[in-house]
Amino acid sequence: MTKERLYLFDTTLRDGAQTSGIDFSVNEKVVIAELLDRLGVDYVEGGYPGANPTDTEFFSEKRTKTATFTAFGMTKRAGRSASNDPGLSQILDARADACCFVAKAWDYHVKVALGCTNEENLESIADTVRAAVSAGKEAMIDCEHFFDGFKANPSYALACAKAAYDAGARWVVLCDTNGGTLPDEIKQIVTAVREVVPGTHLGIHTHDDTGHAVANTLAAVDAGVRQIQGTLNGIGERCGNANLITLIPTLKLKPAYADRFELRVTETQLADITAVAHAFDEILNRSPDRHAPYVGETAFATKAGIHASAILKDPQTYEHVAPETVGNRRRVLVSDQAGKSNLLGELERVGIQIDKADPRLDSLLAQVKEREAKGYAYEAADASFELLARQVLGEVPQFFEVKSFKVIVERRHNALGDLITVSEAVVKVDVDGETRMSVAEGNGPVNALDVALRKDLGKYQTAIDGLELIDYKVRILDGGTGAITRVLIESQDTRTGRRWFTVGVSSNIVDASFQALIDSITYALMKANQA
Repeated sequence: MTKERLYLFDTTLRDGAQTSGIDFSVNEKVVIAELLDRLGVDYVEGGYPGANPTDTEFFSEKRTKTATFTAFGMTKRAGRSASNDPGLSQILDARADACCFVAKAWDYHVKVALGCTNEENLESIADTVRAAVSAGKEAMIDCEHFFDGFKANPSYALACAKAAYDAGARWVVLCDTNGGTLPDEIKQIVTAVREVVPGTHLGIHTHDDTGHAVANTLAAVDAGVRQIQGTLNGIGERCGNANLITLIPTLKLKPAYADRFELRVTETQLADITAVAHAFDEILNRSPDRHAPYVGETAFATKAGIHASAILKDPQTYEHVAPETVGNRRRVLVSDQAGKSNLLGELERVGIQIDKADPRLDSLLAQVKEREAKGYAYEAADASFELLARQVLGEVPQFFEVKSFKVIVERRHNALGDLITVSEAVVKVDVDGETRMSVAEGNGPVNALDVALRKDLGKYQTAIDGLELIDYKVRILDGGTGAITRVLIESQDTRTGRRWFTVGVSSNIVDASFQALIDSITYALMKANQA
């Protein structure tokens, strides 16, 4: 039997960015887009070009390698032509492969929010789609408040969907914008929509205000839609959006869907989904949800004695899927061989080929486990992981050795009488048996250390001339003033555009930062040495 294709549309960078407390920088959006490419989604909606400087800059160039890069915007305003709408022009001019336009599908919103007639709204939908198609873009329409609109006025909601489809929209997406619709309603309404728009052109966009976003999405798929919209880890406005990290394994592994549908996500990419989910949480600077389906730390953990006994005999007794299929692990029975398998997968991902019988793997595995117990997290710190692995494998020379460092933070009045805080760092480094001491001031102790450490590395100096620190995140792992601190640093080589993440852990925030800084510089030197 030929499987039908399901398409995954990620809106983390647009709808997910509306989450309370989340504000993505351009650099963070670039990294997240890379994560989404790594996961294998079909569409990445990057934001609303023209709405704010961040999104406008983000769309100054194409940001995905494999996914269809998608710009979001509004349909044209009523009372003007598509060619005379500056907002529409900005979206069409963005460096995007596709455009997704939000359109009112509830006549109440047409009257109150748009202040135009129902007919003018239908005209705006059709004209916008035609303009996008003429511009060579794949056109989509998000029918906002579709389910509430259908309940209030079914014929008009259907007319909005049909207007988009008839004008040439590749996808007509039905949005449960308020998140209050339930699965049985979703199924009934989608079935009705299929009378005017084929399921192969229908999408679903759900919110989690009743805790049913994933269930509603699956109900829509059962009813015939073939595009699924959602976000990483379910972030989104209010209670969040449909969680793609939950939906993807369900669609790939559960026979009710896996036997009927095909995703672009490969088995290898599925086995990477836990690492992707955790890396995204690190970017958000928050702890991963330990109880998240499939990818949570306790998703395959068993505490009850009778359960543990059964799992020892056959894991299927208390596991609905094998944890390794989603890159997670069993918390009751973890063999050395299973640990090595996961490690080999990670090594291959960062470009290290090694025989599974190599005895050095045991040493590396022991070090990784020991470090993770102390608080290190390598899901979002690939550079630190690769560096540790290559050091254990004997592939990294000792470029330099830090003998000591000192940081002084002084708060005082300057010559103008202004109260200022000054940070000064002193770093002693041994390069080829010669001790070099560098002193630098910086905008805070970490910046001062960074400048001092990179000030004079002798013969290695030219290799790090383009190095700069572009992001810095701190996570407190335990409460209290003496807490263990994890620092994640993002660095970049301005000459090549390469970016990497390193991690440090200590009870002292400056020490943790310095560890991450040393890893960053060593990684840069290692890559220069490999070139």
